[in-house]
Amino acid sequence: LDLSNCSLHSVPLGLAEAAAAIVLDLTENPLTTLPDGSFLGFIHLQSLAVPLTLECPGGSDAWQDVTVDRSSRLCQGQRNPCNSSAELAWPCPGNSVCAPDGPGLIQCLCDNTFHGYKCLREGTFPLLLFGGILGTATVSLSLLLWGTQRRKAKTL
Repeated sequence: LDLSNCSLHSVPLGLAEAAAAIVLDLTENPLTTLPDGSFLGFIHLQSLAVPLTLECPGGSDAWQDVTVDRSSRLCQGQRNPCNSSAELAWPCPGNSVCAPDGPGLIQCLCDNTFHGYKCLREGTFPLLLFGGILGTATVSLSLLLWGTQRRKAKTL
């Protein structure tokens, strides 16, 4: 994806739609910062060129090779932070596994039989119970509102 020399002052909002990009060029743009989370979900990104004034997202530890030339910084070979020997700031809770989520970013995915907050609930999500309660509440509230509002509509 070549976004070089596009007069970008900030990272475009629609950039998240290009999360499958392997190569991204942001050079020759007046970018001042790369906000945290700009590359969330960019797990396939292997080569990123940014203006010299900016650091590689996730820091130099998130990349295998960082090359600087006269006008740009080239970040190549995104590292998997889950395989890093460095101590993670937020380790994943039990019953979950670490998965990369972009340069220097991780996500914790629940193991197969666990779900919910911090993957503490075992078994499958009670979809039928949830849907039944939600459907019953919606139909009941709709009937109540229809009955009360219909009476008011007749008087007008």
